[in-house]
Amino acid sequence: MTKIEQLEILKQEVLSCQKCKLHQTRTKVVFGEGNPDGGVLLIGEGPGADEDKTGRPFVGRSGQLLDKILDAAGFNRKDHVFIANIVKCRPPNNREPEKEEREACLPYLHKQIEIINPKIIVLLGATALKLIDPSMKLREAKGQWMIWKNKIVLTTYHPSALLRNPNLKKEAWEHFKKLFYKYREIINPEIKSEHIK
Repeated sequence: MTKIEQLEILKQEVLSCQKCKLHQTRTKVVFGEGNPDGGVLLIGEGPGADEDKTGRPFVGRSGQLLDKILDAAGFNRKDHVFIANIVKCRPPNNREPEKEEREACLPYLHKQIEIINPKIIVLLGATALKLIDPSMKLREAKGQWMIWKNKIVLTTYHPSALLRNPNLKKEAWEHFKKLFYKYREIINPEIKSEHIK
């Protein structure tokens, strides 16, 4: 079975999930999207209002900013990355997902990681960082390469943090440059960006 077929089977399971209370308030489940063979898995926190409406990850203002950053670094959703979240349903009022909600949903994300088998995982923000270490702080992890379950992991800011505090954009760009260089080193030496030497 191809990765796409395996993900489709998992998606059908997730679409009917009622393991936590978030299913009561969701409009649509946001499973994730992108190229499972691209080599990079981006993991965010959870869907917002736009994502809940469309069933697609990172389509609101944060997603538009993320796409701009990816594009500047030579990446796109179609070819290079798959995007998923810690929780697949929107927490009301965009609050942080509660521990029980994260724990109910994490087996789905672990299965996505297993199927996609990315070379590089990028954690977007503090909630995503909890995936690999609930005690680690974003300020310690951001911009650092780590190894988790034999995967290379980079942590950076969630795009919504960059919208709230544009001063962080310069630092986040340095993180995405690191991603570019690592991608070129271990996945595809041909990748190019007009913004990165």
